[in-house]
Amino acid sequence: MALPTINTLEACADFHLTVLPYLSQFTSLPTKLIDSGLDIQALKNVYITTNPLVIAIAFALFLAPVFLIISEVTRNYSQVDRCWSILPIVYNVHYSVWSRLNGLPTGIIDTICGISVIWGARLTYNYWRKGGYSIGSEDYRWVIVRNKINNRFLFFLFNATFISLVQPVLLALITAPTYLFVLLSITPGGSERDPCDTVFSRIVLLFIFIEALADQQQWQFQKAKKEYNEIARVPPQYKSIYTNNDLSRGFVVSGLWAWCRHPNFTAEQAIWLAFYQWSCVKTDQLYNWSSIGALCYVALFQGSTYLTEKITASKYPDYKQYQLRVGKFIPRLGVEPWGDIPEDHGALEVPNQPEKSQQSKSKSKATRKKTK
Repeated sequence: MALPTINTLEACADFHLTVLPYLSQFTSLPTKLIDSGLDIQALKNVYITTNPLVIAIAFALFLAPVFLIISEVTRNYSQVDRCWSILPIVYNVHYSVWSRLNGLPTGIIDTICGISVIWGARLTYNYWRKGGYSIGSEDYRWVIVRNKINNRFLFFLFNATFISLVQPVLLALITAPTYLFVLLSITPGGSERDPCDTVFSRIVLLFIFIEALADQQQWQFQKAKKEYNEIARVPPQYKSIYTNNDLSRGFVVSGLWAWCRHPNFTAEQAIWLAFYQWSCVKTDQLYNWSSIGALCYVALFQGSTYLTEKITASKYPDYKQYQLRVGKFIPRLGVEPWGDIPEDHGALEVPNQPEKSQQSKSKSKATRKKTK
């Protein structure tokens, strides 16, 4: 039996009932696939009789050595990055297909699939226009990390564990709430649409729009900056949007970027947190085990954003002032993104800045007073 017998909405979120009994299928699945060979009907039977969550995680585990081999052969560690916007779609579509083949209602699951396709198509387009799918392109942060580790064997271990294994599994786990919707489809009344489905679907679409707008504003600024660096003046088509100071500064501080330093990252995290909260509301739970995907996704963004900001601050001296004024993910209301920093900015201190820099400022002020 690929799914448990469920009689209540709350039971859909019970880890011991809906996940633990099926973990043994991880060991039996490879043997079943080998025995099925190229027999389509036999493979289909294996597919529909295996727990859908197990299939999703197993596929992620299958991809891990593929990503590892390709990245080591090409010495390019952005292989998972290229599939980042595609794999969650694959997993959500898988849940829909599996449900259909088993004769389960898929109304809400299809809605989730449609939203994830919109999310993935937009993110794929944004990655493509930045050259992410160009031959030889690689996320600059992997170069920084590789140089930081500066040990071939240690970086191989990092690639084998985090880059090629943890990331693909994480992309499967962020879609775990969809598994709960599969379980809801076999629960009395669980597959019926209600107002919360409309509310959450619109909320996720709103976050996708915000992310798209933020990415577009960043893209437009980078295009303007590139032309500005080539002709040494603000391009005519951007004069109503940017000034010389804006483009010479090197990073965008207008639009959504005036509200927080990473509006696109904020929206991206919110999308998957909203999917998770949707599953909580539908199962009448304040929280459930599928939070592991969304929470690990948020944790990943904390680390990657820290590295991104560290690199950006080293390239652009003015970025530290931007950090003082504008929140990383959560807006600081009543604070302009640019201008003079108030003398009393204790609440706006740059995170992870050594005390030495603050002390040096105090010493310089004291020196000026003595000179006067």
